[in-house]
Amino acid sequence: MQPRKPQQIARELALLSLSQLPINPKKLDKLPDEQLVAKLVLGAVRTLTTEVQDTLNNAAGELQRSNDRLLTSQTRASDLNTARTMLQEAITYTQTAINQLGTAVDFPELIQLANQDKDVRNYAKQIIITVYENRSLIDTLVSEALVDWQVSRLAQIDRDILQIAVAEMKLMGVPASIAINEAVELAKRYSGDEGHRFINGVLRRVTEHKQTA
Repeated sequence: MQPRKPQQIARELALLSLSQLPINPKKLDKLPDEQLVAKLVLGAVRTLTTEVQDTLNNAAGELQRSNDRLLTSQTRASDLNTARTMLQEAITYTQTAINQLGTAVDFPELIQLANQDKDVRNYAKQIIITVYENRSLIDTLVSEALVDWQVSRLAQIDRDILQIAVAEMKLMGVPASIAINEAVELAKRYSGDEGHRFINGVLRRVTEHKQTA
């Protein structure tokens, strides 16, 4: 496995801390490096903890519904098929949670690089500030690319991935192909089983709208 580049580390750190920062992001510019890294890492831990807990809760719910269906069924094929589908959903949620927990193994490296590499800190900070200051525009672009869906209904992690990618493409000068590829990789690590395909499709529609605008 090739070592990740500073911008990749920064992008992941920004993603995980984006929804958890308790202060005005503009104030990040004034923080000493040690405090900046501490706030980003704390936000990342909170996000990962919340995502894993929500995913496991969804898995538990599907298992309970599957069990209830089996207990109340009369061994009809439709009941068994429904229970099987619910069980498969529970397995999928559990696998997603396992994948999310697996990313915690990378946290020591992430923290070390954020502390040692100024480029990591600065790019993560730039992403966060750009998203916060332009969220209305970014959400409009994402909304235009969604098909029969609303930004407010997206899972938080998917929304954050999309916002970062659009910010990079539209406001930070990152080539669309790179921003999309990086967003897809983040979705594979943190989103659901179909999340990376969904992210890829939305972002490609964003680039198509850009070209035809």
